[in-house]
Amino acid sequence: MKRILIIQTAFLGDVILATPVISELKRIFPSAEIDVLVKKGNESLLQNNPNIRYCVTFDKTKGKYRSMIQLIKQFRSQEYDLAINLHRFASSGIIAGFSGAKKKYGFKKNPFSFLYSKKFEHEISNGTHEVERNLSIIQEFGAVRLKRPDLYPTKGHFDKVKTYQTSPYYCFAPASVWFTKQLPKDKWIELIQRYSALGRIILLGGKDDKNLCNEIIEGAAIPNGLNLAGELNLLESAALMKNAQRNFVNDSGPLHIASAMNAPVTAFFCSTIPAFGFGPLSEDSIILEVENLACRPCGLHGHKACPKGNFKCGNEIILE
Repeated sequence: MKRILIIQTAFLGDVILATPVISELKRIFPSAEIDVLVKKGNESLLQNNPNIRYCVTFDKTKGKYRSMIQLIKQFRSQEYDLAINLHRFASSGIIAGFSGAKKKYGFKKNPFSFLYSKKFEHEISNGTHEVERNLSIIQEFGAVRLKRPDLYPTKGHFDKVKTYQTSPYYCFAPASVWFTKQLPKDKWIELIQRYSALGRIILLGGKDDKNLCNEIIEGAAIPNGLNLAGELNLLESAALMKNAQRNFVNDSGPLHIASAMNAPVTAFFCSTIPAFGFGPLSEDSIILEVENLACRPCGLHGHKACPKGNFKCGNEIILE
């Protein structure tokens, strides 16, 4: 195997959960050149990854179909021995199917999987972790069944966050794209009030999360709260989370950053469930959820509002 293409054009967390496939292929085929296609904006996650030759981006803002055609032309010129598509939606299936790779592997759920050389099951809710599902595609080559994801912050990333590490600290990532995957604001306030006496409180997130983080810190009325939402890039956040006393996250991207850094983490599962396969993989990990709710889960992904109107799966979580 001389040249391999891996495609994962979904969300931040999905890219992180694809990294075990990259590292296993490099272990199995050490001389192989491995290229990865991700959605524009996620490429920084793979910065400094020693197992990758090129990280290519799919920029839909320049015209989705135009970008797809350009990528297909680029990939066909590379003459890949193997293309692996970990994404389950149409655009990536077309790109993989017409990539020109000698072998094309991916999940049956992709509507263009009929273009693949080999198709694999992707079963949700049976407790199989997403990393296991991804690695199942390369089992025939001798891949392990399960391993933690990989991120590679540099010394520069660690140096950037040193100023926040002069005393014990706790990291909190309270936001999520979906309301029903997000622990309620009053729960975050209660949580950081509880931990404020134990160390510095640091809130993390993107630029769009800054207001929420401010509201939580103000609501908690603590003297040692720091809002870094939008201030750190993804690998700087990873470097900070690695040495935290504990990280508190939703079922979202920061959970998988914690896994990749093997950082201590408590993950809140509201409308979704760990059995979907997106739970933490850190050695020190705790999952908090409300079990035995008839309405839970209410879907594979979150919702903008609780379908029942009571959001019991978030409001009734007992904090530890």
